[in-house]
Amino acid sequence: MYVYVPTTLKKPAPILVAIHHCQGSATGYASETKYQPLANSKGFIIIYPNSRSSGGCFDVASTASLSHNGGGDSQTIANMVKYAIDKYGGDAEKVFVTGTSSGAMMTQVMAGAYPDVFKAASAYSGVPDGCFYVQGSTATQDPPGWSNNCANGQVTKTAQAWGDLTRSYYPGYNGTRPRILLWHGTSDSTLRYQNHPEALKQWSNVLGLTDSKNTSNTPQSGYTQTIYGSGDANTAQLVGYSAQGVGHTVPVHESLDLAFFGI
Repeated sequence: MYVYVPTTLKKPAPILVAIHHCQGSATGYASETKYQPLANSKGFIIIYPNSRSSGGCFDVASTASLSHNGGGDSQTIANMVKYAIDKYGGDAEKVFVTGTSSGAMMTQVMAGAYPDVFKAASAYSGVPDGCFYVQGSTATQDPPGWSNNCANGQVTKTAQAWGDLTRSYYPGYNGTRPRILLWHGTSDSTLRYQNHPEALKQWSNVLGLTDSKNTSNTPQSGYTQTIYGSGDANTAQLVGYSAQGVGHTVPVHESLDLAFFGI
């Protein structure tokens, strides 16, 4: 991992985990995104995990990773958070996660497998949580499991079935679930757009939300905002952004992420 600790920290300091895409790296994602200048002004810690696979993808397919304390990349990342809390004075009550593509998939896995660790998540151009799961896939495969059916938007489930999948990672957990922010482009040809409504179905079920409202050209022209339940874009439990004509991937909106996280 690559950890960025600004000179001036809040005490205790919020923690943001920012997860890179395939063919990416921790330091690469640090330079591609603009979270560090915001960390300087707002005093939060950033953890950039680095994939161990040769292709730079994260394990979002194995039973180990899709289980609370089951091993795999998800537990490794959860351990990074514990490290930052102990070593740098991170705030265990203000831990957030974001990522792009493979990192967006991992973001949702973290929200599903470690709801006791993360308070909110923002995923850019991913797939539903667990959509890449392959029975028999192991955390040691390189690259980690890939599902063409899921990538092509051909995996559909009921909201209940998607929700049950996420809940299966941590049986018996009855605590608060992370708030979720999802971004996807309608012209995505790598992880097809159909994954977006499927992911919204999933998290609406996990969070117990049914009503939603759409607002066009928000937060910018061509984007449609969907808010589930009560609250606004910064306080609602689930928010989606559909980006008309945008491919893979939706540009990172760092300031909106931090507003959603309450940093």
